Order: sequence, then C-alpha cells, then structure tokens
Amino acid sequence: MKMARTLPCLLLLVSGFAQAAPKQPNILFIFTDDHAPHAISAYGSELIQTPNLDRIAKEGMTFERCYVTNSICAPSRAVILSGRHSFHNGQMTNGDVFDGSQVTFPKLLRKVGYETALIGKWHLKSDPTGFDRYEVLYGQGSYYNPRMKRDGKEVKHVGYTTDIITDLSLQWLKEERDPDKPFMLMSQHKAPHGRWEPALRHLGALDEVEIPEPETLFHDHSGKTSSASQHKMGILEHLGDKRLMLQYSSQFTPEQFKVFDGYFRPRNEAFLAKRDSMSKEELTRWHYQRWIRNYLLCAKAVDENVGRILEYLDESGLAEDTVVIYSSDQGFYLGDYGWFDKRWMYELSYRMPLLVRWPGQIEPKSKNRDLTSNLDFAQTFLDLAGAQPDPKMQGVSLVPLLKGRDQKNWRQSLYYHYHEGGGHGVARHEGVKTARHKLIRFYEKDEWELYDLKEDPKELKSVYDQPEYAKIQGRMRRELDRLRKEYEVPTSVYQALK
Repeated sequence: MKMARTLPCLLLLVSGFAQAAPKQPNILFIFTDDHAPHAISAYGSELIQTPNLDRIAKEGMTFERCYVTNSICAPSRAVILSGRHSFHNGQMTNGDVFDGSQVTFPKLLRKVGYETALIGKWHLKSDPTGFDRYEVLYGQGSYYNPRMKRDGKEVKHVGYTTDIITDLSLQWLKEERDPDKPFMLMSQHKAPHGRWEPALRHLGALDEVEIPEPETLFHDHSGKTSSASQHKMGILEHLGDKRLMLQYSSQFTPEQFKVFDGYFRPRNEAFLAKRDSMSKEELTRWHYQRWIRNYLLCAKAVDENVGRILEYLDESGLAEDTVVIYSSDQGFYLGDYGWFDKRWMYELSYRMPLLVRWPGQIEPKSKNRDLTSNLDFAQTFLDLAGAQPDPKMQGVSLVPLLKGRDQKNWRQSLYYHYHEGGGHGVARHEGVKTARHKLIRFYEKDEWELYDLKEDPKELKSVYDQPEYAKIQGRMRRELDRLRKEYEVPTSVYQALK
C-alpha cells in the first residue's frame, strides 16, 4: 500500500518536471543585403528613420560591436549557415558554389523538432538544404517581378520584391507551417542591395530632402597604404548609369514601367542635358544625392515590411514565444570615403547590424558592446533551441549575452579574412580587431595598416611602424598569429585564387 501511494506522487513529480521544461522558442531571422548600421536610426543614423527596426531595438538588444568574418554577400551567408569561417565551409568568394551536404544549423534544428523555412535571397548557387520549405530568388534577384525557385521548381511573381518576400513569409507563418512545431523562418531580402530601384509608392519621397553628405565624401586615402587608393568603388567614377538609375535593371510590367519611367525619365533628361558642363565636385554631389536617395528608399521598404511581420506576430499571439533577429550580411559605404560597396576590414563595411528581441529574456533597450560576429549566429540559434552544435563550428553562442549575463572570459579579438580579390579593386587581406585597435595585412602586397580606433575612429591615418605604437603593433601581430592557429587557417588561402 505504501508503494501504491508513492507511485502517483512520483508520476506527479515527473509530470511537474515535464511541465517545467523550457519551451523551445520560435526563431524569426530577418536578413537583408548591404544594410549599413548607419542607415538604421536605432544605430543613430542621420539619414533615415526606421521605426520598425527601432522597435526591435527598444524591446530588445542592440549589438554595437557585431562584425562579419568576410565582408561580401555569399561568404557571409555561408558562415551564418555553417558556423565556420569561409576557408572551412568552402564559400570564400561570391563565385564559389556552397556545399549543401555539410552540416548547417537548420539541419540540426530539424533534429530537435523545428520546422524550417527559407524565403527570399539565397545567393549561394546550390539549392538550399536543411529546410522543410524554401522559395528563393535566382542569383541576386530583381527589385520587380522576381523569378524564384520554390522547392526545386521555378515560379514567377508580379510586384515589388521586398513586399513579395514578406507576403510569402507571412503566408508560410499563417497557412503552411505545422502549428504544433516550433519554427525557424529565415526571411531574407534582396534590399537594399544594388541596383537600387525604389517601390513605386516611394518614388519622389525624398525629392525635397537634401541628404547630409558624409564628412569623408572627398577623402583622398592619403593616410593609408596603396591598397585603398586602388579601389574601384568611387561615387564619382564607378557608380555607372545603371546604379544611378539612368538605366533600369528590372523587367517591368507596362503599368509599372509607366509610373517608374514617368518619374525618372524627365529627371534623367534634365541631368544629362547639363552633365558635360558640371565640375567633378558637382558631379560627385549629384551622384551621391541620386544614389543615396534610392538606397534609403529601398531600406524604407524593408522597414515597412519588418513592421508587417511584427504586427502579425502581435495579432496572432506568437510574439511572446518568438525570438526576432534582424541583421544584414555586412556593412556598406554610403558615400563615406567617396565609396559605395563593402569588402574592406574598415569599420563601415566590417560592422554589421544585429538587433534581437526575446520577450521575457532580454532587458528592453539594452545594448551590448562585446565583440561578436556572424560566426556566432549558428551556435546562438542552436542554443536557443536547446540543440547541440556541431563540433566543427567555430563561433560562440550569444545567448548568455542576450540574457545580460556578465561574461568575464568573452573573446577580446576577432579574425577577419577577405578572399575574393579584384572585386571593386579591393585587395585580399586579413586582420585582427580588438576593442580599440585594428591590424590589417594586405598580404599579396606585403602592406600593413594599424589603427587606433579611440584616437582615429574614422580610420583616416594608419599608425603602422610609428615608434609610439611599436608595443601595440607587436602585440597585434602576435594576436593575428594566434588566431590563425586557433581557426586553423590553411596556408593555401594566401595563394592567388583563379
């Protein structure tokens, strides 16, 4: 009789433990292409207001020191999927084809009960693996009427791509997923990647606004090595007619073309009539204003669509159980140093946005200044789900930081390696960053740069080989060597890639 009374108590105790087990949260990863932190008002932008992205920051955490391992589109995406540096996951350049047979975090999430979906930009050439459902753009995709591949079959859409990706994401959330499973949705936008074609509803929205010029718009790169001066990403010299919307890239419907061309054609004709008589300074300023307005309007459409998804989470009751993460594949130059594009280890292309909302776990309006990386994303997603990372993954889970725990032994440096070379004139380089200093090695030229980010936050003048920085320089070179060994950087990556 004693055992008969004990057994129900034990069952109740076990049942109580089961009920107390932590619930696996849903994970919504909203990802964009080339969205610089200084084009997000949560990061203090003076160029644009992004109220919906700001909402994630206000209700969650803003990471102020999140950096990319390789500042270019496809490699960044591969690092996020694999949790490994480019030289280990095989996607060192945009030209490589991602090996979908390798271990990725979506595959591991499925093993612990998650339903996974990828909607939008993929840009890795092979077909996605590890997803229960995918619908992705072909290549870079277009801003209007995109061709997409849905679970291996081509489908065509009519409309503005940023809106369409959100429509498809919401459709999956509302109608297609299994409501009894936790989900991981990667909703990934083309915007604000070039070539920048705003939504019809936004045409002319910034015509009366003079966008502030960056202080370094006419910078001559005299404080750097020869590598910077050999760029091919100048606002004046290299934007070209298609990036300036003097020519269009999308295939429009007749109705769309009438509106789009009706806006741009008269303005283009007015500019072309006077272009030959304009000075280089006047041309630079015109190029900047035309281009930055289009870039910002593409970002505006992203922000609006983030708002649509946040609103649905609220209305559906999913918000409390969903971790919302916003990021972009790297930073981007917005006329800074006279440039557009990315690739460099300099701060504005190296730093990426990371905003995270996790109700009940993250203190609202919190900010984190630890050195974090896209290398950490895979292990973070797995930690959120209670899944074990693959032993080959090289990042660190950000979950303790999200919960506000003081991490005394957190990393003090980051390793960077840009492999592609040649694109926009950017030479291959590697480097190491600490909270205050940055060492860059352009190894094919044997050129070095060292920056003191406290004294020179805009990285205008390298202090490499200056006597007063000799000790710091030596320490940074030793740290670079240490990180090469830690991440097992193969010597073959220093050879010229064909």
